[in-house]
Amino acid sequence: MRLALVIAALVGLMLVPVLIFDDEIDTYFAGEEGLRRLQEYGAWAWLVAIGLIVSDLVMPVPSTAVIAALGMMYGPWLGGTIGGAGSTLAGLVAYGGCRLLGQRVLDIVVGAANLDRLRRFFERHGLWTIALSRWLPLLPEALCCLAGMARMRLAPFLAALACGSLAMGFAFAFLGMSYLDRPVVGLVVSALIPLAVWPLIAWWMRKTPPTPTAPVSAQGIGE
Repeated sequence: MRLALVIAALVGLMLVPVLIFDDEIDTYFAGEEGLRRLQEYGAWAWLVAIGLIVSDLVMPVPSTAVIAALGMMYGPWLGGTIGGAGSTLAGLVAYGGCRLLGQRVLDIVVGAANLDRLRRFFERHGLWTIALSRWLPLLPEALCCLAGMARMRLAPFLAALACGSLAMGFAFAFLGMSYLDRPVVGLVVSALIPLAVWPLIAWWMRKTPPTPTAPVSAQGIGE
């Protein structure tokens, strides 16, 4: 129950900016006007786009629409690489911030037994969970936070994060380029795809039960 409350709290914290700003930020950066605003930054548009994607951690930024816009501006390969890099950086920030939490704080907030459950889960399912979750709204960074709390090893975490982020980045950048003559349609579709993908990934996560209880050594979860 406590673990469920922690997950709900993480998602809730990410929803707070949505409630505060309503759809103002989404409207500002989505659609044809959002593409035009990004283009106004000229040679620095790619850096602004990465900043927007990372800021999706704390602000309701339509990151998939931003990546689609990168595809329109830079083409699918460069735009996808930039978008994937931004998504990877966002996941690293979430992971690193929670990994820096002291063990005592985690024991109080999450509980030792729940931390063991998280560690077993990420040891068995962490690679696929982190990679596939990059296509979803809200959940990706919450899972990165949980991976940090569970002290998931950095190398496999980063590999899964980069693979999922780049695949997602290239897909949405290609989508953006495909709708170059109809940017509004492309940006709207890019914002709706994560919602369509969610049921499939949720089903997969329910079909993969956690690892049977077993002791986890400090060496197995450390760097």
